[in-house]
Amino acid sequence: MNGGGPMAGSVTGPQGGCLRAYPALPVWVVEDHQDVLPFIYRAIGSKHLPGSNITFVHLDSHPDLLIPVNMPADTVYDKEALFNELSIENWIMPAVYAGHISQVVWLHPPWAQQISEGKHNFLIGKDISTTTIRVTGTDNYFLSDGLYVPADQLENQKPLNLHVILIKPTAASNNCEENGEVASAKRLKLNTDDTASTASASSSVAPNLDYSTPNVKKKEVQNTSALNRTQTLECSASSSLRNSECPIRNVVKDVCQVLKKGDAYVLDIDLDFFSVKNPFKEIYTQTEYELLQELYSFKKPHRNATEEGLLDCVENRIHQLEDLEAAFADLCDSDDEETLQKWASYPGMKPLVELVHSLKTRMESPDYEMVHQAGLTCDYMELPHHVSTEEEIEGLIKSIKVLLKDMPKPTLVTIARSSLDDYCPSEQVDIIQEKVLNLLGSVYGTLDVHLDYSSISSSV
Repeated sequence: MNGGGPMAGSVTGPQGGCLRAYPALPVWVVEDHQDVLPFIYRAIGSKHLPGSNITFVHLDSHPDLLIPVNMPADTVYDKEALFNELSIENWIMPAVYAGHISQVVWLHPPWAQQISEGKHNFLIGKDISTTTIRVTGTDNYFLSDGLYVPADQLENQKPLNLHVILIKPTAASNNCEENGEVASAKRLKLNTDDTASTASASSSVAPNLDYSTPNVKKKEVQNTSALNRTQTLECSASSSLRNSECPIRNVVKDVCQVLKKGDAYVLDIDLDFFSVKNPFKEIYTQTEYELLQELYSFKKPHRNATEEGLLDCVENRIHQLEDLEAAFADLCDSDDEETLQKWASYPGMKPLVELVHSLKTRMESPDYEMVHQAGLTCDYMELPHHVSTEEEIEGLIKSIKVLLKDMPKPTLVTIARSSLDDYCPSEQVDIIQEKVLNLLGSVYGTLDVHLDYSSISSSV
């Protein structure tokens, strides 16, 4: 045996641990996003990933950082039981509680604003009163699902460093990359004012992207070549060049700083990062959707709420959601007027009558369980809905290419199509997938691609 050095086919991690290396970068492509987790666990088991201190770089229009509300925390130690409990919105945090993931970088497009921008450092642990997984995070994303508890109520605490970073599309007219060299430089919810941006995004010129978000300002597209050259040279004025690649350089620095804290990282891509639908908007009428928003609206705590104020907020929210769940469970058994009027007498439940009447005029037998699931996405923000133009998709591909070229190589890549449930538009998903795989190949070379949603796998 070879003594002294690392084993053949192995790499030494940042903390000196010996990890195995794949011959070619594995890329696992699945349909439903939670189905990537078994492949990450498999890489941990085979010693390609460390058992702890993994950084998770997550490109998605949804954070996927919720928690199975009633799942016992100890379920994370039984892999098969855990995998059966998970859904598309709650599969990352159990791996954090299990101790595998310590840093999450959520890279989001402009139309996804579910968690506030910046760094969020908080604890995740077992709630001593309910034995479920809970967090000390106070963002509305966690509060609206009733997931907050104070630190002294958690045991087996694990710290999580969450970084929320905006990725803007790169327009061809403001391209800072030339000849391959880079110049220096809850599936869940979105603001309702986004509809105007979708309507205006059909232009065939470089997109003038106004997503009605506080940190993205409208800028007129300038068509003269002289001005474009000037804009390219003035990359330092990145705040005035919304679509240039130059701000991506700042993102690279931020992400690389996070990667230094981990022993390895997984690159995770949901194809709905590039184009996304709110499928419930196609199931329910606008009036029905507005009634759902009224029923499930979340009363935010005061800006500087005390711990007591946060606990009151969460307790009220849990009671509200329990009442709504019970009401729709009742309606599954009988949606007659007597049942409706009983629930309409509860505080805040009057819109239920109009909602059910509307559904019954259109459907012979409404799926009330599905209605409740739709309502759960209507708390403080809508689900993101932005069907991207070809130019916008290409602009995001360009931005991600600049980002990945300056980042270290991940241990493995996971990709979710998210098309069967219509989060990634089915008419676009194959095109987006091809672009993403081509992008990964151009940055990393040979890939070992596993199309787990089909019978085809390949090396490209």
